[in-house]
Amino acid sequence: MKFSLFIHMERVSPDEAEKDLYDQMIELCQIADAGGMHAIWTGEHHGMNFTIAPNPLLNLVDLARRTRTVRLGTGTVIAPFWHPIRLAGEAAMADIIMDGRLELGVARGAYSFEYDRLLPGLDAWNAGGRLRELIPAIKALWQGDYTHEGQYWQFPKTTSSPKPLQPAGPPLWVAARDPNSHEFAVSNGCNVQVTPLHLGDEEVVSLMERFNAACAAHPHVPRPKIMVLRHAYVASSEADAELAAQEINRFYCYFGAWFKNERPISQGLIQQLTEAEIAAHPFYSAAAMRKNQIIGEPAEVIARLKGYEALGYDEFSFWIDTGMSFERKKASLERLIRDVMPAFA
Repeated sequence: MKFSLFIHMERVSPDEAEKDLYDQMIELCQIADAGGMHAIWTGEHHGMNFTIAPNPLLNLVDLARRTRTVRLGTGTVIAPFWHPIRLAGEAAMADIIMDGRLELGVARGAYSFEYDRLLPGLDAWNAGGRLRELIPAIKALWQGDYTHEGQYWQFPKTTSSPKPLQPAGPPLWVAARDPNSHEFAVSNGCNVQVTPLHLGDEEVVSLMERFNAACAAHPHVPRPKIMVLRHAYVASSEADAELAAQEINRFYCYFGAWFKNERPISQGLIQQLTEAEIAAHPFYSAAAMRKNQIIGEPAEVIARLKGYEALGYDEFSFWIDTGMSFERKKASLERLIRDVMPAFA
């Protein structure tokens, strides 16, 4: 099982300078590269200081000049916000600049906050439809001389300009949860990204079952790769692990608040949650995070991840966005590289 880093700039206070946050993100990525991690993933979000990522291709092109061998992936671009010709061309140009290191992950998106601003009236059904129309179009544009007559886009014969450096184009990944998404990804020869979010390992098992069912339904398609994305913290002690569980619980309370899209937002920051609101959340808690997320000293982390490897996961992506200080993120990442990854070499 390979290891990757999933990372964004995350800004939780107006006192944090965005340039400092970017420099810290770059340093963590360079640690991942030097430590032998397989890939770095960063996504796309708009108008949200919680996750600052307006165009992941910009970040990845910069990272390509600051790292040596690590693969660089979008985790993920939001399909409804891209025209197929634009995404095919920009991804291909990025692949050239990045010496063929690009991995292109695509999702339908999740935050109604973003839909309301970029495509008002968009719902999950049509977002999924755009994803399913976009991916085959991108693959065809990379081949060239492609005419598209779809529900969401129509254009005459077009070739991606430029074409990607990787002969078949960058590997494509689809963020999948429901069985239909797994079915679409596998049938189109795409790799799959999954995340159990706040749920426990029963969801990790269920997600693999959905993927395996899709693979069984398409035996003629070579088995794609599957990556599981999960919050993790490699602790120096049990007390350190308990602190991490509290911090990740706070992160999920804010994640849930952004997802519900009900609280006031000013200058890209959501209205601060009170300690009482955090304590009263119906299913997020520090105890749940300690149990469900990959939190613990190295031996505990290794044991949990060995279970994921045994299930058949090809890649574990270490989701480092937690609202923690840069120093705590860095220490955890260094312990992962030094004390956990060698067990999977």
